[in-house]
Amino acid sequence: MILPTKGIAPQRSLLAVGAQTVQLLEEPLTVSQAWVRLKNWRNTNGHTAPIPFWWFALALDTLYALGLVKIEQELLTRVDRDA
Repeated sequence: MILPTKGIAPQRSLLAVGAQTVQLLEEPLTVSQAWVRLKNWRNTNGHTAPIPFWWFALALDTLYALGLVKIEQELLTRVDRDA
């Protein structure tokens, strides 16, 4: 589920959906705005595997658990870390 498996295509794994979401967070967005941008990005880039909202929410949970996103004042924000 987090990683691709025999039953989960690489473009649907939570890490892939999370990575796609993080790259779209150039500025703070509401969760709804991030969802719409992700759907548009996936459509534009040929990712045809359907992603329901609950799968997107699980990807956000994964990103939060990894410390890559946070929510401040109802806005989803990418956490930039120094290398």
